[in-house]
Amino acid sequence: MSRGWGSDEAVCLGEKAFRQCCEEFIQHSRSINDEWDWEHSQGSEEGYMKKILLKAENSSARPAWDGQRNLQGANGELELEAQHKVCEEFEDPAAGCSITTGPEVIRYEYHVVYSSSYQSPVLYFRACKLDGRPLSLEEIWERVHDNYKDRLLQGPWDTITQQEHPLLGQPFFILHPCRTHEFMSPIVQAAKQENRHLNVITAWLSMVGPVVGLALPISYAMAASKHKPAPD
Repeated sequence: MSRGWGSDEAVCLGEKAFRQCCEEFIQHSRSINDEWDWEHSQGSEEGYMKKILLKAENSSARPAWDGQRNLQGANGELELEAQHKVCEEFEDPAAGCSITTGPEVIRYEYHVVYSSSYQSPVLYFRACKLDGRPLSLEEIWERVHDNYKDRLLQGPWDTITQQEHPLLGQPFFILHPCRTHEFMSPIVQAAKQENRHLNVITAWLSMVGPVVGLALPISYAMAASKHKPAPD
């Protein structure tokens, strides 16, 4: 069943269970080179999961710097091996590539942070262009698919806002966690009734991540299903 969540009346995730789920998630991430890692907060025992992703904005155009292969994966994400190539060529004028003739590349930084107030994970993120200019809230909204905009306005995710990162003290965008329990409760209870293992970080992130351009490979769900159910 799910690890560490509360009763039928209140689905809550403790900080210890949060760390356990993150460790399991990161273990699989490393096995498939998905580049999620754990970051320790300076001067504290607290930390968060982190991933940096480069995304091509125009998936229909072929990147001008790609002379050998298409750098985009099935979800429009730049393949990991190509990310470094993009950065190197952007920084090196001698490489002779011009990103203005190809799709615009945005650097996304995603953090999964534990909220003691909501007793749930929270997705913080920020985005900037390769010249370092951060995207505004309006630009973030422009990049949210219309289908997700409807859900953000009507629930369960409520809305995207900007606020200070609780561990870094820097401005980040956030998918507000006020309704996390509401949409996670049926998932957790179904796993409990079926005596099925559920990594709540995987389940939660697979739902909220695509809203802001973060898609999880299906192998995360397959890996979670291979775990034995937790004892009552």
